This record gives sequence, structure tokens and C-alpha cells, in this order.
Amino acid sequence: METTTAESYMEGLYADDPVLERVKEVIRTNNMPEISIAPGYGRLLTMLVRMIGSKKVLEIGALGGYSGICLARGLQAGGKLVSLELKQEFADVAKQNVADAGLGEFVEYRIGEALTHLNELLVQGERFDFFFIDADKVNYPNYLELAIQLANPGAIIAGDNTLMRGKVVDANQTKTSVQAMRSFNKLIATDPRLESTILPAYDGLALARVK
Repeated sequence: METTTAESYMEGLYADDPVLERVKEVIRTNNMPEISIAPGYGRLLTMLVRMIGSKKVLEIGALGGYSGICLARGLQAGGKLVSLELKQEFADVAKQNVADAGLGEFVEYRIGEALTHLNELLVQGERFDFFFIDADKVNYPNYLELAIQLANPGAIIAGDNTLMRGKVVDANQTKTSVQAMRSFNKLIATDPRLESTILPAYDGLALARVK
């Protein structure tokens, strides 16, 4: 008999989202990593983007477009999502999935190293209302710092996978990526420029508001 977790119980209260289910199938068909944000956190992203009236959103890590759809759904008319993706082939899949969801007009993709694009955006004087970090874990602390610098006052920063499937709480795990995530979590909790919390459900989600 399959054990019911708190997450599976809560997900069972919601009907499947056909658009997002299709995105997961496309990701699977293209042999891409099946590591999209959890459905419950996807709904949360949409709510938060909408609740704060975001006009400009920055996503670090597009993968197949699952989180991009969740973010774009919350944008108001005229809003924009800038999505950074290292791999052209992933961005192509994400762009098509977002377009198929009827949200293509909201999204712009930039391909290559995220740190390069973030620094370029900073030089260009760009500012954003919402950030979603879901990319290489080693650079999470760097992404956080640049997000703070790119943030409008009151902007929200969300970071996925803060538990790394339990690795961050295992003292025997010493890989660079794990240590970087521990640093990120500590910064989220202690940086005086932020007010924050870290949600422990699924694989962990950090949420911070830039003061």
C-alpha cells in the first residue's frame, strides 16, 4: 500500500492542470531532467506574482517552461518575464511550451551563463519585482546577491530546492553544491536587507522580501 505524504494528500485536493501536465510530458519526451518545481509551489509562484502586482519578473533557470508558465500566469497586462537559461535546447522547449500555454507574449529568453546576464542587466539599470532562482546550486549565493541588487523595494525572491533532497541537513554531505546551498539558506535567513522564511515542504522553498 502506497504511503500518503502530507504533500501527496494536499496535491490530491487539486485537479490536474492539463497545461502543466503536458509540459511534464514534453520534458520527459525530450529526455530532459524531470526536476520542475513542485505543483504546490508552482501555484504559490502564480499567487505571489499576482498578489504583489509584479510587472517585471526574472527567472534563473528555464528548463522546460513549467515554472515560467506559473510565473507568467500571475503577471498583469503588459507584464514581462525575463528567463535565463544556460542551454539553447532547453530554452527552445520552454519557449514552445509557454507559447502553447498562450503566454508567449510575456516571456523573453536569454541564453548563456546566468551570472553574465545578471551583471549585464545590472549595468543596464534594469529592476525587477519578483525573482525565481532554480538553476545550478553552486551559484545560488551569487544569484541571491545579484537579485538583491536588481530588486525594486518590496520585491520577492524565491529559491527552489533549498533542502536538496535532505543533503543540506546531512553533516556528511560536503559537496560544493551542498555547501553553497547551506550558505544561501543562511544568507536568506540573516541578510539584513531581507525579511524571509524557508518552507520545508517538497524540496524546500526560500521566500524573501527585499526591504
